[in-house]
Amino acid sequence: MAKKFEAGVKEYKETYWEPDYTPKDSDILACFKVVPQPGVPREEAAAAVAAESSTGTWTTVWTDLLTDLDYYKGRAYAIEDVPGDDEAFYAFVAYPMGLFEEASVVNVFTSIVGNVFGFKAVRSLRLEDVRFPLWFVATNPGPPHGIYVERDKLDKYGRALLGCTIKPKLGLSAKNYGRAIYEALRGGLDFTKDDENVNSQPFMRWRDRFLFAQEAISKAEAETGERKGHYLNVTAPTVEEMFKRAEFAKEIGSRIIMSDYLTLGWAAHTSLSKWCRDNGLLLHVHRAMHAVIDRHPRHGINFRVLAKLLRLIGGDHLHSGTVVGKLEGDREATLGWIDLLRDRYVKEDRSRGIFFDQDWGQMPGVLPVASGGIHVWHMPALVTIFGDNAVLQFGGGTLGHPWGNAAGAAANRVALEACVQARNEGRELEKEGKDILTKAAKHSPELKMAMETWKEIKFEFETVDKLDVAHR
Repeated sequence: MAKKFEAGVKEYKETYWEPDYTPKDSDILACFKVVPQPGVPREEAAAAVAAESSTGTWTTVWTDLLTDLDYYKGRAYAIEDVPGDDEAFYAFVAYPMGLFEEASVVNVFTSIVGNVFGFKAVRSLRLEDVRFPLWFVATNPGPPHGIYVERDKLDKYGRALLGCTIKPKLGLSAKNYGRAIYEALRGGLDFTKDDENVNSQPFMRWRDRFLFAQEAISKAEAETGERKGHYLNVTAPTVEEMFKRAEFAKEIGSRIIMSDYLTLGWAAHTSLSKWCRDNGLLLHVHRAMHAVIDRHPRHGINFRVLAKLLRLIGGDHLHSGTVVGKLEGDREATLGWIDLLRDRYVKEDRSRGIFFDQDWGQMPGVLPVASGGIHVWHMPALVTIFGDNAVLQFGGGTLGHPWGNAAGAAANRVALEACVQARNEGRELEKEGKDILTKAAKHSPELKMAMETWKEIKFEFETVDKLDVAHR
């Protein structure tokens, strides 16, 4: 059996390794990081990945003669060293358009990250990047509304949007939950948010939460004269229940709902995204479970691929890490997938982990959401990293203010506006941030207290998933 299996891998090389192949504009291109088993040459491992993720199997079959295999097969067309890694290499694979159903990321990923990730000839495998050709991009729904339509809906321009995740995430009654929402919104935030695991638990059923949240929004809007929202999480055990919750959110006047797109499932999320466009609701997207898939540097799927996937199936916001907060995030890699979420055309840039040019055509952009362990001291860095087209999503950094939620929200708002003004004046935020915030705090006791409360709080851990630009 071992000899037959070894021969099968060698056969892959003969059929699926084509170093002279020039990828077509219509091909879907993928870059895999491959660690082969000892004794398996790079070309054979790369060819095996191309074969197992397209038309190949472990032996020659007579039915190959019944189709145009040369047209349909994937091709491993290039191999590169991984900087700083003596075992792994990059394998570049081109897949012809005829392999895939239009507008189906489900079909694409079932193919290119399906059985091949359990293939014995490789010790580990990671999908680092995918180039989606324009024909495939154009068949997908994309964001329900996009960045500029959202700004018009909210009548908010010239700065990032401010949000807050209600804490504790679990255990509050619906009425107390609504109280927390009201205080944060009236204090100066644009949005508040259900946490990813707030669905419909015994302590707070979804219908009660929706009603108290909407009451809080209406009261805060009346007092501030600003448009507000709360991300009502419609993630549910079934698709039917998901739409039931979404319909109720629309009925009571919500501007925005929320989905956990990985745990909900891509097909269900795509249907929800289309529904949001048809019904005029914004769609906030949480990436719960992403680190199970993307954090290991040698196995899984890089988050930049999951971000591209979300832009295709649709969302108006996507959590993207913070760089400076409590969650994992390499700065340059984060800047790379922020570009992939927002820009119309993104050039290959290895310094940001981008392996291919990506043309998004007329597809609207997605607002990246910086969320996870951030507070006012992070504001200069957040404005520098994310710019204006983003959501800066606090949690404890609002609700942990000693004077309460409204004071925490006011501190966030003053800090943001001070940093935006300083940036517009040409100041270097990350160098002058302390002075900028200290000056603003002279006129805002809420900001002064927030700065005193969190001055010693830092999350300085080594990044696990670093870009492959230097020896580990």
